[in-house]
Amino acid sequence: MRPDTPAEHIAEAERLIRTAARYPEDQEPLLLQAAAHLELADARERASTLYDQLLAAEPADPSLIKALQAANLWAYGHEPEARALISGIRAAAPSDPAPWEVIAEALEAHDELEASHECFTEAATLLAPDNAPLTRATTALLTGRHRVRRLLGLPHDDWDMVADTRHIGPIPLDELHDPKRIWALGSDDPAELRAEIARLRAELGDRRAALSRPFPVAILHWPARELAELLTSYPTLSAEYPSHDAHLAQVEASLRTLAASGTTNLGIVTASVPSYEAFAASEKTSPSSPSLLVEYATTLAARGKATPWPPQTTSPCWCTSGKPYAECHGTSE
Repeated sequence: MRPDTPAEHIAEAERLIRTAARYPEDQEPLLLQAAAHLELADARERASTLYDQLLAAEPADPSLIKALQAANLWAYGHEPEARALISGIRAAAPSDPAPWEVIAEALEAHDELEASHECFTEAATLLAPDNAPLTRATTALLTGRHRVRRLLGLPHDDWDMVADTRHIGPIPLDELHDPKRIWALGSDDPAELRAEIARLRAELGDRRAALSRPFPVAILHWPARELAELLTSYPTLSAEYPSHDAHLAQVEASLRTLAASGTTNLGIVTASVPSYEAFAASEKTSPSSPSLLVEYATTLAARGKATPWPPQTTSPCWCTSGKPYAECHGTSE
């Protein structure tokens, strides 16, 4: 289950920090996840310390870390430092959409709408030039720009039209980004409130899909040889894995169920018995405990070990059968 309360977010952050100490080669994604949990728990000074630690270690993605640090600093009263970081990121003009989105949304959150619009527009000009194919990340930039332009009362331009076209939610983008929606929150009419709740839910779905630092949701995959060794060593886990074929079918079924529920950023992590036993030892838990399997999958995913799901239909199936996904576990049956 995902953390929900501040205490749960703190506990998950501390677990990720411990894991980062054990796996220094995966420190960056683990500490980024830990910092996100600390922010959600409103432990922003601790999150800031983690961002500083990452920046001191020559990270792979310094612009994103600086952007997250800027947003976090501004949220707890360090506006000058945040503005300095934002200015530096804009001057560096990173080629990754994520830091642009984070700093533009930080400006928007603090009612700096003109600056937010400039930031979104700079990013779109740099990363979504004419005739360039749009990715989910660059589409998110155009969607954010659309929202800010609606708040500023600006007329639609070509990029707004693209954002409208790319939007696939049940409520049109213009309606989601209508500044008048806020008035409905003060209404005494139950029908208006229900309609606004429906709009907010739809917008939340879009926001989840556009997050720049999503938490991986991954399912554990045991290759046949590893699963046989696991069940030989820990026969109590046979209830979880009645057969290898059943295990493979369950992996695909679980991912499809998650996708149907609206969960994004799905993946598969491949397990091995030595890795699992080492994880159990680090957690001071018996490998025969079924509950440890979920924690193991989550930790592998947080370390960046997840393979995105689903594969392209013509790509090899994730189960390593050698068949194209469309002819293996990607069939509709």
